Amino acid sequence: MSRTSHRQRIHDTIRSRILRAEIGPEDRLVDTVIATEMGVSRMPVREALMQLVSEGYLEGTSRGFSLPSLSHERVLDIYLLRRLLEPHAAACAAQSRSEEALAKMKEAVAASAATLETGEFEPFLRASELYRNTWLAEVPNPELRAAIHRLSGQVQTVRLLTMRDPDAHRAVIAGQKALLDAIIRKDALEAANCTLRYVFAGEASYRAQNIDNKSHDQG
Repeated sequence: MSRTSHRQRIHDTIRSRILRAEIGPEDRLVDTVIATEMGVSRMPVREALMQLVSEGYLEGTSRGFSLPSLSHERVLDIYLLRRLLEPHAAACAAQSRSEEALAKMKEAVAASAATLETGEFEPFLRASELYRNTWLAEVPNPELRAAIHRLSGQVQTVRLLTMRDPDAHRAVIAGQKALLDAIIRKDALEAANCTLRYVFAGEASYRAQNIDNKSHDQG
């Protein structure tokens, strides 16, 4: 296998781990460790990591690569882009979704909702990421899918923090159920509206936590 092929395989593997929330804010990706794990030389790993940096999924640090540390202004800019892109994507997914994808979404929402009783975060996060990635995969436009995935990857740290809030936990599941219902009915307009409300709710949760963190720091 060529170095280019190794680089693409490593890139796709790490990107998938980011989008499935298997890489957290405290994790550091080290090229030599990944090279050993994947049985390749250091160079294609380094190239794959740098490509992920250029796409916004990672940033370089003195101790390896990590999820981006975003300024408050940049996070708000990303939420703005999500409001512009994701409602249209959800409308497209509602119209084009397959029965196989629908079944997977139903299972994911059920698994997500089950965590309301237990309060467990990791199963909730895995189910939520599966649900989101499944409906996004039904969007016919590959460029739109890629753009949304990049934005999602860039704010993964923010999403991990906000989703731990109990109120956000309940709001996320309510949003998942509402969007699922629209997708079941192939109601593109309602799917777009649900998604817009969902993104606004996520932004409100982020703003509230940002205010709380500032108050705590000042105190």
